[in-house]
Amino acid sequence: MTTDIKKLFASFSSLKVGVIGDVMLDTYMWGKVERISPEAPVPVVSLHKKEYRIGGAGNVALNCKSLGAQVYVLSVIGNDTEGMLLEELFQENMIDTSCLVKSNGRITTNKTRIISRNQQMMRLDNEVTKDLSPEEENALLNKVQSFIAQTDPNIIIFEDYNKGVLTESLIEKIIRLCSEAGVLTAVDPKRKNFFNYKNVTIFKPNLKEVKEALNIITDSSNEESLRQVHDELNKTLQHHISFITLSDKGVFFQQNGFHKIIPSHLRNIADVSGAGDTVIATAALVYAATKNIHLMAEVANIAGGLVCEEVGTIAVDRQKLMQECELLLS
Repeated sequence: MTTDIKKLFASFSSLKVGVIGDVMLDTYMWGKVERISPEAPVPVVSLHKKEYRIGGAGNVALNCKSLGAQVYVLSVIGNDTEGMLLEELFQENMIDTSCLVKSNGRITTNKTRIISRNQQMMRLDNEVTKDLSPEEENALLNKVQSFIAQTDPNIIIFEDYNKGVLTESLIEKIIRLCSEAGVLTAVDPKRKNFFNYKNVTIFKPNLKEVKEALNIITDSSNEESLRQVHDELNKTLQHHISFITLSDKGVFFQQNGFHKIIPSHLRNIADVSGAGDTVIATAALVYAATKNIHLMAEVANIAGGLVCEEVGTIAVDRQKLMQECELLLS
């Protein structure tokens, strides 16, 4: 593949990207285990560092920003301390928060991870997973309508974590708005709304999610079986592009009759959390900039592997990704 990687990455700065979905606050508590508790057979962690990070759909926004795009986050958060911390983190990272809805009826999702010796020992989730109320849904829909009309984004990414922000009704209405306005759409789905993302541009599940949704019991993941998966998905979704991540086997893409598996590159895997966020963010930007699905898959595949070398949920390093792409794709 011959492409000007520097020119590609430079083009990201002109892209306007909306990210809609379940944003979260990720709390990391780092410590050291030196003994077992006398109260119960559990390790005692002596904490020495606490860190707040952007999580969930927010991590997709952070990845888009790290790659150089103009990013807007569209979601509903609680009117609480966690929501305030999350909004501050977005603003510190120059992600536009004008389309965030604050609700007194919800709490901001906070996932607290306790880590010792670079291994996660426990995770505590504080969240509400019920669907948005009609009032919250209308408030967010109004934000999206204004965003599309005033900002004219290149692409909107749906990042679904089954926490209730992306309701069936909201999904349908926003995809229709995007279609009417000529805005590309990319989706990282979860099981609950899996088949509600009809007519999207890019549909990016992982292989496990696809098999569960289609009730596939075979372990086969060759190109022919994945082509059949695309055809089966397309019967319901009528989407343009299937982009399926295959864990350590790489990624598969198909658009019309063009399909291919891109193998993964050898990595020292430390933590796979957040890799899917990086993949969908990178894929969305590359496709919005080039409309080249092969290049989209290649660059997103490399990006997903890079973030797996780091512990915790982090955004991809733009400079490192550019260097890797020049090395592997030129």
